[in-house]
Amino acid sequence: MDWTRVPSLAALRAFESAARCQSFSKAARELNVTHAAIAHHVRGLEAEFSESLIIRQGRGVAVTAAGLQLAESLQAGFSTIASGVERLRSQSENRSLNITVTPAFAANWLMPRIGEFWAKHPEISLTINPSIGLTDLRKDGFDLAIRYGDGGWPNVKSELLTDGDFWVVAHPDLVKGRTVRCLQDVVGLPWLMESHMMERKAIVEREGIDFEQIDLTLLNTNGLVLSAVAAGLGISVQPKSIVERDVQARELVKICELNQENLGYYMVMLPDRDPKGLRAFRSWLRTKAA
Repeated sequence: MDWTRVPSLAALRAFESAARCQSFSKAARELNVTHAAIAHHVRGLEAEFSESLIIRQGRGVAVTAAGLQLAESLQAGFSTIASGVERLRSQSENRSLNITVTPAFAANWLMPRIGEFWAKHPEISLTINPSIGLTDLRKDGFDLAIRYGDGGWPNVKSELLTDGDFWVVAHPDLVKGRTVRCLQDVVGLPWLMESHMMERKAIVEREGIDFEQIDLTLLNTNGLVLSAVAAGLGISVQPKSIVERDVQARELVKICELNQENLGYYMVMLPDRDPKGLRAFRSWLRTKAA
């Protein structure tokens, strides 16, 4: 196709609307432009084709034979474009959502609740990818990430899902018979931490705990840490949202709470990608986190 022989899309849209509405003013309102802009585009086309396309008739306008021929072709073409766009949009809306979540959040917060979402939205397919590291949402094809931090990641939109408070937790048998009111009361117990999350160590140290003087074991993943805590092998610092259900079920006990401002689990999204299914999933997440 020789695009140099095709008038501008703006001019063709203006003419098609004016011809269909039989009014420059109605076309201007439809396209959210001025009356003068519609008239300018129509006159430009008439000059290019050396044909009269629209003539004034009383208080309105009438389409000439040449104008009618062009208008019918444009209406068919724009209808084909609109159908193609709608099909693509529908495919985008209905495709599987690709979600990346930290393994601990997936196992301890999301999966115990996700059955409710599936029952409520059987039409929405989810692919859940547990991952520790940061990811490039656009490059890796993810619709949503759930990550722990302060929400200040570049080139994305983030929304706080759960607060960032930490709980120090243990299996009930590990602290049975002990009077536990604060961290100092459990200094003599073994501690468990994920090797990649040493900021949690810093948080506890700010509470006056010297890790040089305690028994600390580092494990590769937080899933291993939580399994070890559940087995009574030590105490651990965990996000409240991860262990709250276990504490409520009395499978773990809360030793103390460490409040953290501006930290938490965030929903992270691309600013220009918001399919219908993702909106429904985010709304459900907000409800469950409330």
